[in-house]
Amino acid sequence: MTMQLIVTHPGGAHKDDFLACSLLAHLHRVPIQRREPTDEDLSNPSICVVDVGGVHDPEQNNFDHHQFPRDAPPLCALSLVLQSMGLYEDALSFCAWLRPAEWLDTLGPNETAKLMNIPRSALGELNSPLDITLLNRFAKHTELGPQDALYQVMCMVGEDIVDYLKSLRERLDFLAQHGQYWTIETDGEPIEALFLEKSDAIAEDPSFGVYAFIESEGKEDEVHALVYPDRRGDGYGLTRYNDSPRLDFSKIESHDDVRFAHKRGFVAKVTTTDPAKLKQLLKDAIVENER
Repeated sequence: MTMQLIVTHPGGAHKDDFLACSLLAHLHRVPIQRREPTDEDLSNPSICVVDVGGVHDPEQNNFDHHQFPRDAPPLCALSLVLQSMGLYEDALSFCAWLRPAEWLDTLGPNETAKLMNIPRSALGELNSPLDITLLNRFAKHTELGPQDALYQVMCMVGEDIVDYLKSLRERLDFLAQHGQYWTIETDGEPIEALFLEKSDAIAEDPSFGVYAFIESEGKEDEVHALVYPDRRGDGYGLTRYNDSPRLDFSKIESHDDVRFAHKRGFVAKVTTTDPAKLKQLLKDAIVENER
């Protein structure tokens, strides 16, 4: 089906309708009109109706949540568009900003602050001029099309969200097949490291998705170190996972295989590619009696 139009509500703009329209603008490259929808709009599947209209029907491209009951899950228009694109579950897992955006739009600032365990005032303090300008400019338009600068920025935002989620899913699937967990024995409690073998598939950004992968595996409390191909050389990078105090790579800075070790101990770059030597370097960097 060829999409003709995106319709969203007039008046004040919020993050959920802005981002939902950004995704749809990237996907369809059709004009956005900010007005109340007609019955004809709601019944026409070639018109996306977003955050207005009182209907959620993805087959008809209607994405409103305001008619949901008070005790419904906190889904906003952005959530509904992501669901229709098959990206919602990954977005919820790997975009830390999504759940607070849902809470803010459906539950309000007071409840959102409680759920985030932050002071109510912190919500305003976390706003940036980017948020304010983009939403204010969006609110001032009644129609936007591909020729408009703001529309082009919205398409960039939508494209980056989609590309991130799709490329992250590909990387997570790759890591599930090719990542190796190493156990490094010590005199005390062993440490765990995730090792990534060199591959053309990850050469451009070897560390991309590694943290999300470990979290998806439920191992964020078990892994202490990452060993990944060095993007700037033929060797490997060694780094602490979540700044684990179990490792101090400054301890190995004089080793022949170490090209660089940060004085603060959180990262080292090494020339060796031999797994046995990499494991020994990890062992030599262990700080005993730390938990």
